[in-house]
Amino acid sequence: MDLDALVGRRAAAWQRLDLLSRRRSLSGAQADELLDGYQRAATDLSIVRSSAPDATVVSYLSALISRARGRASRVPTTSWAGIGRFFAEDFPAALYRLRWWWGLTALANVVVGLVLGWWLYHHPVVENSLLTPQQVQLLVNVQFESYYHEHAASSFSTLVWVNNAWVAARCIGMGVLGVPVLWLLWQNIANLAVIGSLMHLHGRADVFWGMITPHGLLELMAIFVAAGVGLKLCWAWVAPGQRTRVANLAAEGRTAAGVAIGLVFVLLLSGAIEGFVTPSPLPTWARVGIGVLALLLFFVYVFTLGRRAALAGVTGDVDEALQADVAPTAG
Repeated sequence: MDLDALVGRRAAAWQRLDLLSRRRSLSGAQADELLDGYQRAATDLSIVRSSAPDATVVSYLSALISRARGRASRVPTTSWAGIGRFFAEDFPAALYRLRWWWGLTALANVVVGLVLGWWLYHHPVVENSLLTPQQVQLLVNVQFESYYHEHAASSFSTLVWVNNAWVAARCIGMGVLGVPVLWLLWQNIANLAVIGSLMHLHGRADVFWGMITPHGLLELMAIFVAAGVGLKLCWAWVAPGQRTRVANLAAEGRTAAGVAIGLVFVLLLSGAIEGFVTPSPLPTWARVGIGVLALLLFFVYVFTLGRRAALAGVTGDVDEALQADVAPTAG
């Protein structure tokens, strides 16, 4: 074998492999190129060792292959630029694109909640079958208000955050089935309607709205968003459109995963409001104003950043280069 001819023919490919193995991030095509170059370089090293074992070439190829192997098996890290792009483009664009799903979900739940609360208010016999008079008095006069004061603000915020994040995750995770999401929404809104009607019946409407509104506006909106995205997942395989059911479900599933991550931070904010603002000694108008402001900021976020990103072509899905399976596999 002519070693000089091999080096001359393969030098450019080795340099390209060296360049790829030193890059911090790779696209899907570049990752494929890295793996292909790694396999070819390993073959070159085997040929050199068996036919013309030149120490310099063997040392160079061994180092190159080791570096390429390490790059191929490296766990990707998230850059600050990627995090910034997620919150400035991907997350709000996904919310904007899916706005009809979670918007109509929110509207339907508000209407059902108000109608159910009104009906329960005018039919107290129904609630009397659910709770004893003693339990009603305890709930209305003690438990509802004390719930927001019985824990330290920081621990209470964390508890609320984890609970709401779990509810949102269930709405998205079970969304592909559709019906479980509707059941979760019904449980949530029915519970709120029962408590609200009882508080109104016993002249405690001011306490109910003063305690629910500060954190509840943003918290419920986050749950409605999760439910709407979950229902969109169900619709993705029921009516896939131009794509196959699997491809459409995969695309919407990736978007839903991103929305779930973003909602963690939305619920973190609502949890902080519930832990520090709702039970605070601030006047009711101030606490309610903070809740209204938080919800308005959410809408501004969606309909400014989200609309701008969506018009620029951002869908909330991952980059096309990352959608294929490019993970290295054992030979």
